[in-house]
Amino acid sequence: MKYINAKSIIKSTDKQSSEKNDCSVRAFATALDVNYDAAHSYVKEIFKREDKKGCKHMESTGRAISIEGNTQEIDGVKFDLEVLPEEKVTNTYKLHGEVIARKKTVKSFLKDFSKGIYLVLVSGHVFTIKNGTMIDNVGEEWRPTRKIESVFELKLRNVLEQMEFGF
Repeated sequence: MKYINAKSIIKSTDKQSSEKNDCSVRAFATALDVNYDAAHSYVKEIFKREDKKGCKHMESTGRAISIEGNTQEIDGVKFDLEVLPEEKVTNTYKLHGEVIARKKTVKSFLKDFSKGIYLVLVSGHVFTIKNGTMIDNVGEEWRPTRKIESVFELKLRNVLEQMEFGF
């Protein structure tokens, strides 16, 4: 499992050094390669995150954004936020002739989704998986069996538009 410490790729700012419970901010910053302060402002405005507190409305607000289909933007980076359907975040097993669906683990998700940019929500936490690499806080890399609650795929618009129009 490839892993990068989120702090190692986010430039430290005054706002970052005074924050805690900011996994949602770090996830957006690392997923989109934007600065921490821009990601912080976005999560505060769109997801109603309070300073120094976790993002309580991450899943419900993310689902609403996905349904609305409005392109989002942080620090000049445009992206679409899409919730992966339930069947993509579950594995099915046969048990005594009955088919059972269970939430994927982080390890299982990494194996199945080696391309793309994802915000992965687990119990009380969110982190980035980017092209098969997990980007998270120190110590989290040793928890590959956590069950995934939901996943947002980030699709970069700037890149897609440039490819479509031949820029």
